[in-house]
Amino acid sequence: MEVRIVNHSHHALPAYATEQSAGMDLRANLDSPVVLRPLERRLIPTGLFISLPAGYEAQVRPRSGLALKKGISVLNTPGTIDADYRGEIGVILVNLSNEDFTVEDGERIAQMVVARHEQVSWKPVESLDETERGAGGFGHTGHE
Repeated sequence: MEVRIVNHSHHALPAYATEQSAGMDLRANLDSPVVLRPLERRLIPTGLFISLPAGYEAQVRPRSGLALKKGISVLNTPGTIDADYRGEIGVILVNLSNEDFTVEDGERIAQMVVARHEQVSWKPVESLDETERGAGGFGHTGHE
């Protein structure tokens, strides 16, 4: 699938790291480093603008290595970029560690997955079909 992209960053376009990667790394596009203090969150610019086809979204997700090694994650995960959004892609980073974390220009801060989605039309009814699970949730399955 071909997606139109405007790159106002000074970095290469996002790319798949391996042949079967689902996500592409997004890089910080900064004039100067940004320090995230413990529990602080900041919107980090990427310098990227995209035009997705109708029926697709881009999901912004944390990078597992950054989360495990440094305690850095993405809030509102996964963040959704709708097909009609034309603004800059920003990544809301949060520092869940006990130490300051410095985001450097060009650092890989998140990954982006492009996925197809459907839109639903609601059909109001008086009741739903019965299932074995029923209304059980929030840890209900797998417990005897």
